[in-house]
Amino acid sequence: MGAREKLILLPGMLCDERLFAPQAEALSRTHDVDIVMIDRADSLEALADQVLERAPERFNLAGLSMGGIVAMAMAGKAPERILRLALLDTNHLADAEGRDEIRNRQIEAVRRGEMRRIVVDEMKPVYLAARNRSDQTLLDLLVDMAMDLGPEVFVRQSLALRDRGDQTAALKAYPGPALILCGEEDMLCPPERHREIAVLMCGAELRLIRDAGHISTLENPDAVNQALGNWLGAAVSPCD
Repeated sequence: MGAREKLILLPGMLCDERLFAPQAEALSRTHDVDIVMIDRADSLEALADQVLERAPERFNLAGLSMGGIVAMAMAGKAPERILRLALLDTNHLADAEGRDEIRNRQIEAVRRGEMRRIVVDEMKPVYLAARNRSDQTLLDLLVDMAMDLGPEVFVRQSLALRDRGDQTAALKAYPGPALILCGEEDMLCPPERHREIAVLMCGAELRLIRDAGHISTLENPDAVNQALGNWLGAAVSPCD
């Protein structure tokens, strides 16, 4: 039996390995799964370089939200190294006009010691599908992940997102099998944005996940696991 393929999973902003716990458990039966944190630099380019430096020569890559943005940057830098690419609940565009003012205000509040308020009041309420907003265990987990990472990570990740560029060119150039996955009720990175991403890529499959918002991996893990399993089973060959 040959060596198992590597699968690198990149969590979103203020999330750690717990974001992908159901996927790591299911997919580790067939792949060598590595959840890599993206919390040690304040630019998208540096974060992409850091993951590429620790990755093997060839690997599968999946990222959610900010993790997906870093994955796109990696695909732009080294498309030949990425066997398959999965982008979950993410955004290929630069930060929206005026968004920098919101990020700067949040950064200053976090530096003043108000991180929990920012996370609870301004960020987490828009993350979940309607049926999941009363799931206190899930809500607590989201807050716990954020607070465990802390204010320095909040600031670094906010700066990286604020100053990021458009990833359209990287998506158009990527030649391998791609999964574009989104919770049907994702208000932060809505399904229409993922339709735009899928159209840009020559080998993309679009999957919308029922009963899920922005945290699809935890809101409907079985459906996400099935989609990722199918994607990992796709033949690796350049698309036309």
